[in-house]
Amino acid sequence: MMPGNVLVTGGASGLGAATAAEILAAGGTPLILDRKAPDEKVPYRKADLADTAATAEAVHELATEAGRLDAVFTAAGIDACGALADVPADDWEQVVKVNLLGTAATVRAALPHLAETRGKVVTCASTLGVKAVSDATAYCASKFGVVGFTRALAAETAGRIGVTLLVPGGMRTGFFDGRPEQYRPAPDAKLNDPRDVARAVLFALGQPPGSELREMVVCCSEETSWP
Repeated sequence: MMPGNVLVTGGASGLGAATAAEILAAGGTPLILDRKAPDEKVPYRKADLADTAATAEAVHELATEAGRLDAVFTAAGIDACGALADVPADDWEQVVKVNLLGTAATVRAALPHLAETRGKVVTCASTLGVKAVSDATAYCASKFGVVGFTRALAAETAGRIGVTLLVPGGMRTGFFDGRPEQYRPAPDAKLNDPRDVARAVLFALGQPPGSELREMVVCCSEETSWP
């Protein structure tokens, strides 16, 4: 069962795109919310997750046009590497706005639609949402926030909406593109294929009513940031 109509933030690239492909393969429809259009011809709205009002409007439009909303996966995420004193305040705060506040804005807007279908939410944290490292204060703050937000959301909506926290390790995506060399994974870094993580998301969405996969860590077996 599932996936039905699944809203995916950041669905035009990386883990979001891999998950959208899995949704299509399972016979569902991904509803993409991203700053750029996806390669596949699927329902799409352009929105910056740092803009709460625009995010809410895009979520409502996608859900209304689809007729129903069965699930949400908040895959979108950004980073701004560097020591706290060196990262411009606007860049630092943008990470928190997109990763944490954008996640909350998406879920908040989706709740009325998910309540009608007893739908599900999968949020995307990170292994750096449970383990802090240097030169990643913005990313860690945002992802630690996603962990707390998701656990509180699960308690708040228990029995009405399914909630799963995804904690992925590093993946072979374009997430690291554009970073200074010192913040890029080494050529031989142990990274997961995003398609494998996407299949885990589909597994969580496919749990039967009354059964929920509350939290899952999905990473390369030699992941350095876990445990």
